[in-house]
Amino acid sequence: MTGALAPTKPLTVADRCDRCGAQAYVRAVLVGGGDLLFCAHHGRKYAEALRSNGADIQDESDRLIETPATAASEER
Repeated sequence: MTGALAPTKPLTVADRCDRCGAQAYVRAVLVGGGDLLFCAHHGRKYAEALRSNGADIQDESDRLIETPATAASEER
């Protein structure tokens, strides 16, 4: 056993921040089991404290700056 965590499924529009209810882009998988979901703002705010307590952070906030394929093709 390597100690690596099993991959988690991608976050969807239905996943909501446990702090404010906005769309979640960050998942913190806790050492004791379970997870917490955060919007990008709250994910940044709590990431350091969560990591220092052993949580694994899945950050998908880079999706916020992606350009949809239709918009990218219209720019050409």
